[in-house]
Amino acid sequence: MRKRSWGFVAAGLLVALLLAGVVSNYASSHPDGLDSSLLKGCTVDADGEITGGSCPAQQAKDHELADSPLADYGIRGVDNGFLSTGLSGVLGVLLTFAVGGGVFWLLRRRGPARPDDAVGTPREDRQSAGAAG
Repeated sequence: MRKRSWGFVAAGLLVALLLAGVVSNYASSHPDGLDSSLLKGCTVDADGEITGGSCPAQQAKDHELADSPLADYGIRGVDNGFLSTGLSGVLGVLLTFAVGGGVFWLLRRRGPARPDDAVGTPREDRQSAGAAG
């Protein structure tokens, strides 16, 4: 990869880390459209707890990974909510970058084709022909 490409990737990673680590703390805490539609028919208090009525959200169960270290947009064990959310975002970006980078590294081209590589000729035939001649 050229130097210019590395700079672009590093700048993109830096912006993603900044957004995930800082700006994510200012995201809306109000329920999105799906959550709101699932609460229709129920009475909800200021904390978002269902206090009465009947709605699909009453059937909700905890996810299998609800006790995982990165559940609920935070890090378990970090008491500061701002820090917990920021670190969770940064870890998510780094994990995504590592997995994506690993996939691209595995699939990258090994370089331009050599001019002596004939189209349609298996590599073994070319090597044996070169050794015999």
